Amino acid sequence: MSAKIKIGALISGGGTNLQAIIDSCESGKIDGEMVFVGTDNPEAKGLKRADRHNIPYFAVNYAQIIKQYKQNPENIILPDDFDLNEAIEKQNFFSPDYCYEKIKNFLLTRASAEARLLEKINLYDFDLLVLAGFMRNLTPYFIDKINTDHENPCIMNIHPALLPAFPGVDGYGDTFRYGCRVGGCTVHFIDYGEDSGPIIGQKSFYIEKNDTLDDVKIKGLEKEWELYPECIQLFAQNRLKTKKMSYTLDNNTFFNRTIVLIK
Repeated sequence: MSAKIKIGALISGGGTNLQAIIDSCESGKIDGEMVFVGTDNPEAKGLKRADRHNIPYFAVNYAQIIKQYKQNPENIILPDDFDLNEAIEKQNFFSPDYCYEKIKNFLLTRASAEARLLEKINLYDFDLLVLAGFMRNLTPYFIDKINTDHENPCIMNIHPALLPAFPGVDGYGDTFRYGCRVGGCTVHFIDYGEDSGPIIGQKSFYIEKNDTLDDVKIKGLEKEWELYPECIQLFAQNRLKTKKMSYTLDNNTFFNRTIVLIK
């Protein structure tokens, strides 16, 4: 058996994926233990799940920080080592021609919140950070603080669609409205873009003719609760390795991507 890894989690809502991970740790399906749960939403119901399992938890109120910035932007508290220009250059959420002020405001408020989040997180020793319904995009500042070894990323996320199709906040809704006959979910490592990191695993399901959006979400959640623990266990067994690949298209254009190899 692999040595147990220490897992931290970030949530925003009810924490059903968090529960699946906790249950899998307690049953032995994951060689790991949950060491903290954090949230951007002090009212997140998933915190009750952590409490029931005696897992330390904390909250950083993102909404309050954003509100205070809008009221008094000059009073924002930023970490000493935050570099706005570097964050703008690294991020892939916004296109180069997107409104500079909106990009700046986004990165400043998130960096302020993330600095407080990191203060809480750094109290714990952990090997893997899982996003279990955490509804905030992470900036390059935060990612670089956690991923100190870029060859071995350790921030994992689950997305409600078969990436790279339908990134964003409403993967199942987008899948359903597009008329897809197959839906699914994806576990991936985090990078500087939105749901664009290297894919670890996926599970799919058929969307029947008479299925409603609620049916799609129910089917998807059942797959999520299977997939996320499986991918975390691969990490616990040290079976995940990232590799940068270069490709040439027919028109001789080049592009690079990072893939995950399962050993």
